[in-house]
Amino acid sequence: MQNTNIKNRLMQRLMECYNHYASKLDGLFCDIKLKTDDNKIIIAHKVLLASASPYFHAMFTNFSERNHDLVVMREIDSTALQQLVNFIYSGRIVITEENVQDLLPAANLLQLQEVKEVCCDFLNSQLCPTNCIGIHAIADLHSCTKLLTSSELYIQQHFSEVVGGDEFLSLSSEKVIQLISSDKLTVPSEEKVFESVIRWVKYDSGSRKCILPQLMEHVRLPLTSKDYILKKVVEEPLIRNCLKCKDYISEALNFHTLNSEELISQNIRCKDRHGDKVILVASRFDTDECISIKFYEPKMNRWHNGPEMITNRKNAGLAVVKDNLVFAVGGSTHIWQQLQSVDVLDLSSESPCWKSSVEMLVKRNSFGVGVINNKLYAVGGHNDRDGSLDSAEVFDYNSQEWRMISSMSTRRCGLGVAVLNNLLYAIGGEGECREDALETVECYDPSLDTWTEVEDMFLCRSRVGVGVLDGVLYAVGGHNGLKTRSSCQAYRPSTDDWTTIADMNFPRYGAGVVAIDGLLYVFGGSHNSHIEDSIECYSPITNTWTIVEPLRIHEYATARVIAINRPRHLNTY
Repeated sequence: MQNTNIKNRLMQRLMECYNHYASKLDGLFCDIKLKTDDNKIIIAHKVLLASASPYFHAMFTNFSERNHDLVVMREIDSTALQQLVNFIYSGRIVITEENVQDLLPAANLLQLQEVKEVCCDFLNSQLCPTNCIGIHAIADLHSCTKLLTSSELYIQQHFSEVVGGDEFLSLSSEKVIQLISSDKLTVPSEEKVFESVIRWVKYDSGSRKCILPQLMEHVRLPLTSKDYILKKVVEEPLIRNCLKCKDYISEALNFHTLNSEELISQNIRCKDRHGDKVILVASRFDTDECISIKFYEPKMNRWHNGPEMITNRKNAGLAVVKDNLVFAVGGSTHIWQQLQSVDVLDLSSESPCWKSSVEMLVKRNSFGVGVINNKLYAVGGHNDRDGSLDSAEVFDYNSQEWRMISSMSTRRCGLGVAVLNNLLYAIGGEGECREDALETVECYDPSLDTWTEVEDMFLCRSRVGVGVLDGVLYAVGGHNGLKTRSSCQAYRPSTDDWTTIADMNFPRYGAGVVAIDGLLYVFGGSHNSHIEDSIECYSPITNTWTIVEPLRIHEYATARVIAINRPRHLNTY
C-alpha cells in the first residue's frame, strides 16, 4: 500500500511538472508544435502526446513527423485541439453544447476514446425531437455505435414529434424510407406516417413527388381506417396525380372489404408495427361491479373499451404469450372463491373475444405471473385449502399443459413477479402469517429448475408493484401490514444490489406496473381504505415521477396491466 501511494504521488507530480513546463515557462522542454489551419500554434511534449493518443503514437514512431518539431494538423478545430492537449496533460475536460460538435470529431481523429465516450454521453443526454436526427447523423459519421443505437431508438419512439421538425424535412429519401419502414416505429396510428410522407414531399415537391410511390410502398395504409382512406388519402392532390399510389389505395380498401388474414402474409403493409404498444388494464372502472378491460394509449393519453371478460376475476394474473395472446389466470370471484380457471384473448383476431383455456393445477389468488420463452409461470398466492403458497407451475402453450416446477423457499402471497434476463424473480409478499410482510427476494432459473435467494430489499413489501425497464427491476409501493409505502427500489442483477429511487407522488399497494416507451407506468392501487385512482410514470433519466391522469378505478380492486402490440382495430372496441 505504501509503495502504491508513493507511485501515485510520483505520477501526480510528474503530470504537474509536464503541465507546468508546457503552460507556464514558454514551453520549456517541449519538442513539438502543432499548427492548425488558422495558424494557431500549440506546444507540447511528443512523449506525452504519444502515450495518451494512438494517433500521435503512430505519427511520432512510424511517419516522417517523428523527426519534425512542427506538424500541421489539417481539418481540426484549433480550440478543440487545444482542449484535447490540455486534457492529455490534466486529465480534465468540460463538455458543453458549444464545444461538443468540435470535440467529438477531434477526439475521434486523435483516438482519445475516453473523451469520445464522454461526448457521446453528453449528446445522448441532450436528445430531443428537434435535434435527434442531427445527433444520429453525427453518431453515424464518427462511428459512435452506442449513440447511433440510442438516437435511432429515440427517433423511432418519438416519431410523431420528430417529423414535425425541420431536421426531418432535410432527410434524404433513403433515410426517410429507412425510418418509415421500421417495425419498431412507435406511432399513435399509421395516419401519422402517411402525413409525414406527404409533408416531406411537399417541402420540395418539384424534385420529390417522383419519389412518392417508393415512400408509399412503406406506409401501412391498410392499417388506417376506411374512413380516413376515403376522406384524407384519396383526396390528397399528390396521391390523386400518382397512378402507382392508387394501387396502394385499392389494396388498403380491399383489406377492409375482404378477409384481412388472406392479405397479412402477402406484404409488410398489412402487418402491425412491433414498436406500436398500448397498455391493457384490467380492473373495476367507474361504478361497474365487473372487472373491465380497457386499452390505454400513453402517447395520446386516450382510453378505449376492451372486450368483456367471460369470468369476473379479481386479483388475477395477466400476461402475454406469443406477442398477441393475453392470459387472465386464477384470482377470485366477487364472493372470494379462489379460481384455477384460465381465459385467453387473441388480439390478432378480427373480433377478439375471451375464450376458456386449460385450468391451472392449483387454485391461486393474489399471486404473480411471468412469461419466459412463451411459457407462462404462475407463482405463489394463496387459497382456502393451503393458505399462502410456495408452489409454482408453468403452462406450455405448444403442448397446452400445466406442470408443477420446484417450490420457492418461502410461502408468498401478494408477491410481485418479474422476468429479467430469462430469469423469474419473486419479490416480497406475505408469508404464512398474512400480516407478515417480506423483504426477501428469490430467483428461478428454468434451465436448472431451481430457486436461489438474492439480495433482500431494504424494506418489506407486500402487494408490491414490480416492473422491468432497460435491464433494471423496479419494486414500487406495497405495505408492511400497517403502513402503505410510496418508496421505490431498483435492482440490478449484475451487482445483486438494490438502490433507492425517487418516491412516488402517492403511497399505494396493489398497483399495476408496466414499462413502455422508456417510462415505468403505475396504475391505481390502494392506500388504507382510500382508492388511489391515478396514473403516474417514472423516468429513470431524470429520476422523477409525473402524474398522468385520473384512472377512475372503483372500490379496492387491484389494477392489472400489461404492454401489448396495438390491436389493429382498436377503435372498434
